[in-house]
Amino acid sequence: MVVVMSPEATEEDIARVVSRVEGVGGKAFVSTGVERAIIGLVGDLESFHHLNLRALGGVADVHRISDPYKLVSRQHHPQRSTVWVGPPEHQVPIGPDSFTFIAGPCAVETSEQTMAAARMAQSAGATLLRGGAYKPRTSPYAFQGLGEDGLKILSSVRAATGMPIVTEVVDARDVDVVAAHADMLQIGTRNMANFGLLQAVGTAGKPVLLKRGMTATIEEWLMAAEYIAQRGNLDIVLCERGIRTFEPSTRNTLDISAVPVVQATSHLPVIVDPSHAAGRKDLVVPLTRAAIGVGADGVIVDVHPNPETALCDGPQALVGSELRELAQAVRRMPPVVNRVDSSTRIRRA
Repeated sequence: MVVVMSPEATEEDIARVVSRVEGVGGKAFVSTGVERAIIGLVGDLESFHHLNLRALGGVADVHRISDPYKLVSRQHHPQRSTVWVGPPEHQVPIGPDSFTFIAGPCAVETSEQTMAAARMAQSAGATLLRGGAYKPRTSPYAFQGLGEDGLKILSSVRAATGMPIVTEVVDARDVDVVAAHADMLQIGTRNMANFGLLQAVGTAGKPVLLKRGMTATIEEWLMAAEYIAQRGNLDIVLCERGIRTFEPSTRNTLDISAVPVVQATSHLPVIVDPSHAAGRKDLVVPLTRAAIGVGADGVIVDVHPNPETALCDGPQALVGSELRELAQAVRRMPPVVNRVDSSTRIRRA
């Protein structure tokens, strides 16, 4: 069961609902979004019905949700959500009314490389900067990232460009330090089912980009989002980045159908990562076009000033003519599907 609070609900109104629920032996999980709070209830449904929660001040509605993912389901939230990323003076939207272009280096290597990649991304129309300071890799001998030094580089690049930062956190113990630098926390495919990490980012106070696990079903992906939402954070963006199949022609198989399926099921925004789906730069633009056509809320793409020397995923990083072709696609195609460039909706204080 889910209690939807009105936009005008006060903290006292929310506390009153929580107290009533806990008074009959139930548990209440408060999740706060941009517009309103939602309270997920766990316990005896009959006891909750007798509480007459709809009569309490600040309560807009009460729903019985059949989906196993209560808070991220569209059953209680028919309008799709927009997640705003960045400081109050420069917030970038990701949601149904715009198309958001996120780009940057897969890994932060040096200050010069990261700044060059950020300038490339910004020139191509990107409004959010991605860059990995912590890099979980299949091989323990591969480059693992610069850690906190990489976060400091990202912070300096943000100061110079004004682009909010999206970066990955791989360990619950690092959430606080990453959140101190990042505007959005990314959970990668290898950590989608790291439930302790999901709970930690749920309490970090920052929007979360949740990538689909490479072997995860859509329901498992949404249940992972529920772990974050249950800890109080509804500012979640889902990212389809390809799943592992029998097909060896690409690094992963981009499940493009996941975008409309999830949008019909959940109110959360859904973006696509064509770089990690393909593992090949020649497929990034075609897959981006497909993502736009199917209604994705944005894309996240790898760019690098010198892909041939990149320490991570160089074969999929764009530069030069490939990046210019991508920029053209993300500028021209979204209006065809009634989307506007997210840069036209940036909130500036």
